[in-house]
Amino acid sequence: MQDAVNQAEVLIVGGGIVGLGLAALLGEAGVEVSLIDAGPPPVSTDLKSTAAQRPDLRVSALNPISQRLLQTLGAWSCMETQRVTPYYAMQVWDSQGSGEIHFSADQAGVPVLGHIVENVVTQRALTARLQTLRTVTIRYGAKAVALEETPGGRRLTLENGEQLDAPLVVAADGARSPLRDLAGIDVDSRDTGHAALVTTVRVARGHGGVARQVFLSGGPLAFLPVDVAGRDDHCSIVWSTSPADAERLASLTPRALAGELEQAFEARLGAVEVVDRAVSLPLVQRHAKEYVRDGFALIGDAAHSIHPLAGQGVNLGLMDAAVLAEELLSARTRGARLGDPRILNRYARRRRGDNAGMLALMDGFRLLFGSTHPALVLARNLGLGGVDRLTPLKRLLMHQAIGERGRLPASCS
Repeated sequence: MQDAVNQAEVLIVGGGIVGLGLAALLGEAGVEVSLIDAGPPPVSTDLKSTAAQRPDLRVSALNPISQRLLQTLGAWSCMETQRVTPYYAMQVWDSQGSGEIHFSADQAGVPVLGHIVENVVTQRALTARLQTLRTVTIRYGAKAVALEETPGGRRLTLENGEQLDAPLVVAADGARSPLRDLAGIDVDSRDTGHAALVTTVRVARGHGGVARQVFLSGGPLAFLPVDVAGRDDHCSIVWSTSPADAERLASLTPRALAGELEQAFEARLGAVEVVDRAVSLPLVQRHAKEYVRDGFALIGDAAHSIHPLAGQGVNLGLMDAAVLAEELLSARTRGARLGDPRILNRYARRRRGDNAGMLALMDGFRLLFGSTHPALVLARNLGLGGVDRLTPLKRLLMHQAIGERGRLPASCS
């Protein structure tokens, strides 16, 4: 790739999965894109050996709609040479009662419900795709320190003094988005009262391609399936609990933590062995009050960050990227300025409702399953059991979970 230039049609700040995805969608259509990221370049790796390595701590549950998008971009085949773990069923239960629900790909009429994929795998594949696109440039170690309006759009000033101009600047720089702050966009922020403990374990009984989650009094605990060297004996752990408890768990020895995990999970996969460090991450739910301004747009976690209860964060962000790209490319064929607020508002209208609905749903689940009130415990157990017996309702919920909501962009069809 060439160095970033001082003029582009679109400037994207943030080299995570969502920013890379947007750059690829636009670059494939010949749009001049400069992507700016404050961090170092991804560590190169021997893709053939990745599948035998210990999984990275950060994973996402990519739904079939996100898979279609990544296939459209030519990234999925590269990801498969590293590691993607399909899951064909989900099992959810309440530790305080008998309520339990099962979802399967067969019931949803799809080959798989999704794939558990390490974030670094998706990033490497998208980066490799960008390296083949002649209209995309990328700059690592470049921190944006100022953002201003210009007659033709926006001007971004980097820490080294370099200035970059474009009709449109897109913030894809995460939940704490510095660029969102530079643009003066406020967020509605809600402390979930949870932190996430993440680690990787080996289990005595194979996961069998099933994602499992138990609702505990302190928060949900998920065992997400990960295949290592063709074996189904690893799981990625996401345990949402109080910040104090997450710190306590993270400080335990691997053996002590394994014991707590095994007990909390009711030993459903037999003995547990912790095979990586345990890390505690704060969980704050945020939603930007505005997604767009003249010459400026937010996507992904910069626009909305969600509780990891259903693993929807990256899927929502990739849908943001797909919808924004569709609106921009349609406008470009008409000769419209890409930063025109009328164009950007169409993106905001298509995405804000879906994102807000998912944020509200996850918050509702968190509050319902976080309560120890006997009436609510009874209600949620009856609810889980009732939904499990109602196939049409289960199918509706599954189609929501796999991303089939509203009008999908052509890149995801």
